[in-house]
Amino acid sequence: QVQLVESGGGLVQAGGSLRLSCAASGRTFSSYVMGWFRQGPGKERVLVADISWTGDSAYYADSVKGRFTISRDNAKNTVYLQMNSLKPEDTAEYYCAARPGYTTPYDYWGQGTQVTVSS
Repeated sequence: QVQLVESGGGLVQAGGSLRLSCAASGRTFSSYVMGWFRQGPGKERVLVADISWTGDSAYYADSVKGRFTISRDNAKNTVYLQMNSLKPEDTAEYYCAARPGYTTPYDYWGQGTQVTVSS
């Protein structure tokens, strides 16, 4: 079992920045690919970014490429999402998730943290 707890959400003006954190407990954090998802009002949950076990490889959705950066600190069992140049359309509930590998589903989810970007 892996328990995930997100933090760092809040209200920010367009153009601003936020850093989300996701702290993991339980089994070995470095054994999991970590992802950040978001679900906007009336929308489906979508993958925003993910990062490999060691942090040497990352994926970004086109909508956030160049503005968001995912990183992880395996010593602290934490994954981060640095969000810059925020836009109102980034408003969503943000979730972190964990999966053992790229061909397996995300098995573990956090409870989410709300990000609201005002125009």
